[in-house]
Amino acid sequence: MVSVQQWAEIRRMRFVEGLGIREIRRRTGLHRETIRRALASSDPPRYSRPACGSKLDPFKDEIHALLRSDPEMESQRIRELLAEQGYEGGKTITDEYVREVRPFFGDQRTYQRTVYRPGDVAQFDLWQPKREVPVGYGQTRKGYVVVGVLGFSRFGAGALVFSKEAPDVLWGMQRCVWRFGGLPGRLVVDREGCLHAGGGRPTDEFASFCGQLSVGWRILNARDCEAKGVVERLQGFIETSFKPGRSFANELDFQDQLDRWFDERANVRLHRTLRERPVDRLEREREALRSLPEPGHPDLDRRIVLRVAPQPYVRVDRNDYSLDPGLVGRRVEVRVSQREIMAVALDSGAEVARHRRVFAAGQEVTDPAHQAALERLRSARYRGGAAAGEEVEVRDLTVFDRIAEAA
Repeated sequence: MVSVQQWAEIRRMRFVEGLGIREIRRRTGLHRETIRRALASSDPPRYSRPACGSKLDPFKDEIHALLRSDPEMESQRIRELLAEQGYEGGKTITDEYVREVRPFFGDQRTYQRTVYRPGDVAQFDLWQPKREVPVGYGQTRKGYVVVGVLGFSRFGAGALVFSKEAPDVLWGMQRCVWRFGGLPGRLVVDREGCLHAGGGRPTDEFASFCGQLSVGWRILNARDCEAKGVVERLQGFIETSFKPGRSFANELDFQDQLDRWFDERANVRLHRTLRERPVDRLEREREALRSLPEPGHPDLDRRIVLRVAPQPYVRVDRNDYSLDPGLVGRRVEVRVSQREIMAVALDSGAEVARHRRVFAAGQEVTDPAHQAALERLRSARYRGGAAAGEEVEVRDLTVFDRIAEAA
């Protein structure tokens, strides 16, 4: 058998130089029949041999039956089941054959490229950092980042929250929208429990949020994360670019670093797909975004109405916050936001407490003014005086003198 180089040289000498077979034989030293076969063949020579049987051949029908019953069955599991029937073949031939025949036993999903119109959609998802976030008092806590991104410009934003409850997740979405600088036409979310009521319907909280902003919503089908691939890819970028090598002092430091990362890295990079910077495309997209409502709208604060107990504290998220002790027995409304705890007396509308919200657990937060009021009330009681707001009967002690004289 001649090599490819020899085959090419024989054909060159014959068809280019016009040499005869005898001259080619003299120059190459090859047999004349070998030269004739090389000239007759229009394809280069290659080594081949008859295909021999495989250890897998007797089990192919069984593989087809397994894939017909479960098209998603892993190749490793198929090999384990075949081994119970006497299969002694290796992993490679099993994996390669299963990879070849699997498409015939299940529906293969196809994808199309999606082009977003300016101001049309914003996609949202929750990203959970692997490490817990420091929250002060020597404690850490599991956090979640609400990630939002505009479809056309790929301009992204994020907000740190500490629960998956509706007030927290919706606050994170609201903060992202405010970072966008305008309202898109639709909000695209997956089936998060606080947003999805079942059957593709939104929860009352999510529907109220969208209604107050006058935007539409789109709740994706189950296990269809590809339908919001823009935000999924942004989360992957957060995993590889924002998270590594960072440390945080507390939750405020985490949010500050996240905002700066979006401003200085994510939104100013040259986007690989768009070949533009998201911040530049945002300038064009803002022309299609609607104006934002007034600050504080919609109102997402939690509200708790209670009667102030003799021990004037209210428990919020595993912590106790002081209330004005002068309001014992009166009703107050406690408003819980992401940054502070505020209480208002319902009978007068006066603000009676304001605290910075603490995300550590088991803390007692007392306003110095409330503590001073408690100490004044305690001192008044010890001196026998009337506590503020109390009517105490004062008995005439001369009665006891007259009783003693009569005795």
